[in-house]
Amino acid sequence: MTERDVLTDEFEQNRAHLRAVAYRMLGSLSEADDAVQESWLHVSRSGTAGVKNLGGWLTTVVARVCLDMLRSRRSRREEPLDAQLGEPVANGEAGIDPEQEALLADSVGPALLVVLEELAPAERLAFVLHDMFAVPFDEIAPIVGRSPTAARQLASRARRRVQGTATVPDADLARQRELVDAFLAASRGGNFDALLAVLDPDVVLRADRTAVPAGMATQARGARAVVGRALSFSGRSPFAQPALVNGAVGVVVAPRGRLMIALAFSFGHGKITEIDVIADPERLRRVDLAVLDG
Repeated sequence: MTERDVLTDEFEQNRAHLRAVAYRMLGSLSEADDAVQESWLHVSRSGTAGVKNLGGWLTTVVARVCLDMLRSRRSRREEPLDAQLGEPVANGEAGIDPEQEALLADSVGPALLVVLEELAPAERLAFVLHDMFAVPFDEIAPIVGRSPTAARQLASRARRRVQGTATVPDADLARQRELVDAFLAASRGGNFDALLAVLDPDVVLRADRTAVPAGMATQARGARAVVGRALSFSGRSPFAQPALVNGAVGVVVAPRGRLMIALAFSFGHGKITEIDVIADPERLRRVDLAVLDG
């Protein structure tokens, strides 16, 4: 075998790992494939002379490519997530199993992808490489052009954002989660009485103009009025899932991982007292989102 044949074989053995790294960095299977291909072009030009840990070196190469792609994405001021986010794509390449593509996409939930997209590129890289792939900070530091201590701080900031910094007690979050889960289940099932059971009699729903059809009021007051609006939400509810929204349990609607709507809830006396429906892109960018365990 020629040196290039050996290199090709080694790269293919690491392809699945590199693709997983790129997907978690970029949130898009198609972009992950582009990043892996770009990494191969770099590797094939530079060679591997003197490389002792090929797997680690390849991870570094694909991480650098992804970091450049994230920075370019930000500089173009693209939408928070592209239309392919979280969507398994069967590309027909040899050795690529569509079932494995689906598993890869499912391994990172839409809520986590939404939160990761809000991180600065260097924070996202440090968090993904260290927390998801156990890459030491000594190896992360040169990729982001920081010291190992600074790289650790990047990952720590990202981790706090991902895990949430809510100040409410865990017991309160657990109760909020029960109410939101019940709200979603009732909305999906079109269960009028079950929705009434979780709403305060004087509940208020507020929606920005982007969230409602033309001519529909942006506010509703009282449980029965809000139930009617909640039932109209049922068409989107298959894409909805709980997440921390501004420090309390809420809902994100993210078909194919693309954030479309956030529902921020307020609670009191064991009921939902307020619902804010946020769909305006500028408002969505200001929402503090975090992933819920479980």
